[in-house]
Amino acid sequence: MSSLPLVSTAASGRFVAVAAPACPTLVFERLSAMPKLAGVIPASRLEVRPAPQMVSSGVREIDALTGGLPRGCLTEVCGPASSGRTSVLLAALAAATQRQEVCALVDISDAFNPHSAAAAGVNFEKLLWVRCGMRLQQSGSPQRHRNTEKKEKIEKPVEQALRVTDLLLQSGGFGLVVIDLGDTPLKMARCIPLTSWFRFQRAVEHTPTVLFVISQVPCAQTCASLLLKVSGKKLSAFSCQLSAETSPTHAQLLNGLQIQGELLRSRLERKPAGSVTAAFTTKVRAG
Repeated sequence: MSSLPLVSTAASGRFVAVAAPACPTLVFERLSAMPKLAGVIPASRLEVRPAPQMVSSGVREIDALTGGLPRGCLTEVCGPASSGRTSVLLAALAAATQRQEVCALVDISDAFNPHSAAAAGVNFEKLLWVRCGMRLQQSGSPQRHRNTEKKEKIEKPVEQALRVTDLLLQSGGFGLVVIDLGDTPLKMARCIPLTSWFRFQRAVEHTPTVLFVISQVPCAQTCASLLLKVSGKKLSAFSCQLSAETSPTHAQLLNGLQIQGELLRSRLERKPAGSVTAAFTTKVRAG
């Protein structure tokens, strides 16, 4: 093989022609002789991940919109207050417990109402309710410790929720694990690192567990395989006459709420890309 001339600058300031190496094939021979990396599979030989198994969310309209809740994936439902996100949470818990699956609810802000859950049909024998945070004594605390106690009251429940969720997902055996961030301050919810969501997503990837997150705004970001936004439209008449002696449950108060669900993201191959909506009406179920 003939050599190719290269142009360089000599010390005298003149241009001098220098011959290139006559055996460039030696470089390729040395590269080909290097041992191949163990465990590296070409992209063309990777297997296509099978579609996850779908289970009912407890709401017929949401099942028609999303196909249900995917097992081994992270599903997030977001929306403002009184948007119907709690009704979706209770419906999912009721559907899972009626399938005789053990469920876990990580309640960060202690917002879970057992009376509303019972009205929605939740079987408490199949539910583990984890209440995060601690109650601080309001009387007898020094003035200099008030700022520290206030900070711990906001931050500690979120930190506990992350640790508890890690333990629940690593232990296995749960059909549904719910993280309720609905009433958590938005600033604290957004401070949850993406690495935590990625760790949770990897922990349930090859399990039959449905990881279900309730939040005000999307927090899990790209780790969520299914992202649904709900918004309340209008309230109809109450289903029962409320008297001064009877305090209504959450389900009774929101009975007849017109809910609109919008599918923001779906990483499931069976669903087309794009934003689609579905509407449904909340109602109280007889215990």
